Amino acid sequence: MEPAVLALEDGTVFEGTSFGAPTQRVGEVVFNTAITGYQEIFTDPSYCGQIVVLTNPQIGNYGANVFDNEAGHPYIEGLVTREISPVVSNWRADDKAEHFLAQYGIPVIADVDTRKLVRLLRDRGAMRGVIAVGNVNHDELVRTARNAPTMTGQNLVSKVTTNSRYTWTEGVEPVSVSDKSPQPDELRNHVVAYDYGIKRNILRHLVQIGSRVTVVPADTSSEDVLSLKPDGIFLSNGPGDPEPLERQAAEVKKLIGKVPVFGICLGHQILGLALGGKTYKLKFGHHGANHPVLNRRTEKVEITSQNHGFCVDPDSLRDADIEITHMNLNDKTVEGLRHKSYPVFCVQYHPEAAPGPHDSHYLFQDFAALMKENKR
Repeated sequence: MEPAVLALEDGTVFEGTSFGAPTQRVGEVVFNTAITGYQEIFTDPSYCGQIVVLTNPQIGNYGANVFDNEAGHPYIEGLVTREISPVVSNWRADDKAEHFLAQYGIPVIADVDTRKLVRLLRDRGAMRGVIAVGNVNHDELVRTARNAPTMTGQNLVSKVTTNSRYTWTEGVEPVSVSDKSPQPDELRNHVVAYDYGIKRNILRHLVQIGSRVTVVPADTSSEDVLSLKPDGIFLSNGPGDPEPLERQAAEVKKLIGKVPVFGICLGHQILGLALGGKTYKLKFGHHGANHPVLNRRTEKVEITSQNHGFCVDPDSLRDADIEITHMNLNDKTVEGLRHKSYPVFCVQYHPEAAPGPHDSHYLFQDFAALMKENKR
């Protein structure tokens, strides 16, 4: 085993052991508190530009497989963990987690005191960092981290969006013979989904509610989208800072009031910008599968899956027709919006989970209901 190092911009250096690709990668270091679902985290395009620290102390115990990918390949810049499991034990596994990352050139550093690292990130905020393998100069790595671009101001959507339009037809598949997932509804609606870094499980749930799904690149004009005659428009998750996405927000603004619109994560932030709001960066973001959110319309609490570093500023939403529907119970940040006059709504968290609880699956049914009510 080769030695590996994680160096942070504040000068802190963590030494460990390399289990991934023998390479050097730079990114914003964030932590995720999910207990399971590491492969879905690896392949979530929203993590483009980020090195992920997993708080669960052992990673890799159930391996990796071709079915749990949320995109065609991993998007994380690197992985930091306390321990890589020496044993893979799951009937679905066809590879080891660290081998899966290594074949895509992604470094993995294990044997790190992740409790200390997460406390540091929680207290000081997400920081730029570098993972390097071998006998390396710590001071040079710290300088590299400090010279790396900050997440604020970065438009990373162009790195993850599709290059061309395509159709998605796969619904939610049962994972075992005991999984009684219902069959997809009859395909009554046509949904056009903007790909800002879309997760596959979102697409599956759109099919599950009875939608024929057309996925389009992030820079597609509103005119081109409307020419496809959609019954609904979906705005996807994605990486980076929403503020530079002025063109995307301008196109979404043109769609409001035309057909029902549903946004998740970055899609929520872009919709917030389209509605006249502003966004800001969180100290260390929300990354995990266990965050409590209050649905203010029902007064019920949902345990949610989250992955974002930016948030919509509630004080910037000056239109009286905009209602804040969901609120994070940890820090009172905005987790959901809707328009009172038009069929438009969005949430900051991930109702499709993958990984995470299923408390918020109802939002896809709400989208189906809006499309039915507004059918032309």
